[in-house]
Amino acid sequence: MVEVDSDDLSPPSPPTTTATAAANNGVFGEFFQLGRPKLRVTTEYDSDNSAFLHKVSCKLLDNLAKFKLSFQNSSKGEVSEPQISFTSKYFSLHYDLEESDAQLKTSFDVMPGLQFRAAHGVKAQQGEVAMVTDLGTPAYKFELSSAVPSVGMPRATLKFPLGEVSFEEREEDEEEKQKRTLSVNGIVKSHILNGVCTARYHEENLNLRYAYKDEQLTFIPSISLPSNALSCAFKRRYSPSDKLSYWYYFDSNNWSAVYKHTAGKDYKFKTGYDSEVRLGWASLWVGDEDGKAKTSPMKMKVQFMLQVPQDDIKSSVLMFRVKKRWDI
Repeated sequence: MVEVDSDDLSPPSPPTTTATAAANNGVFGEFFQLGRPKLRVTTEYDSDNSAFLHKVSCKLLDNLAKFKLSFQNSSKGEVSEPQISFTSKYFSLHYDLEESDAQLKTSFDVMPGLQFRAAHGVKAQQGEVAMVTDLGTPAYKFELSSAVPSVGMPRATLKFPLGEVSFEEREEDEEEKQKRTLSVNGIVKSHILNGVCTARYHEENLNLRYAYKDEQLTFIPSISLPSNALSCAFKRRYSPSDKLSYWYYFDSNNWSAVYKHTAGKDYKFKTGYDSEVRLGWASLWVGDEDGKAKTSPMKMKVQFMLQVPQDDIKSSVLMFRVKKRWDI
């Protein structure tokens, strides 16, 4: 008699093919194999207030959301202003641990050409809701926004390629009585004589500004009405690395000037004078002044600034700022 093993009587297992394994990995593998998100740690020190500012951030869920923790600490090690934020495409949360307060924001498309936007402060119990719709084309938009809780009619804003205009109710105190009036604010831009003319109207003040710019010269006169405050800016580029800027305010006779010299994008020297505070200064940037630390050499930016008061040269101050980033 031939003995038969019981294992031989069980049905054979289905073959595991490469396609089957790939399908299983596609469903579950990516979720369980995301791994630890990369951390970005940024530390900034400002000698003016002798405080460190730390930021720790990382991207979650395959860059669908971002988490950030920030706080300050003094030279004595005291931690202050701890804040946490969570940001995604449709929702953001900003939480202040010291104040126990949260700021919530959301924005999403209800349908093509119609967007909903809302913001809410938990501690103040105040916020805003808004609806934005396209008027035939994305270049023209109409927005209705209202405070929560509501204090009047919603604000209406019309946006178009040359600017925007908004209409809003405003309370005014008149002879110990509150009176509601219609407030109009707006900004309009237009190209005139090889330059850009801008008219900005806000709270019954009108500012007119003209800006002309070419490869070597920038000229910007500006006037505010009804105060008649007139100012003028003049900028002259002598070479790709040398530039002089000058501002003059006719109503106060104050002026300021700045000379800038750059060596590549990572080194910049600036010196200037401000007559209003009677202060001369000079600063040296190592790393792109307007860029992020990530793009700077060794992911670090450094600024040294010397301030020399005209009335008391002995009280001159040398300050510096350092910003360093680590990717972990």
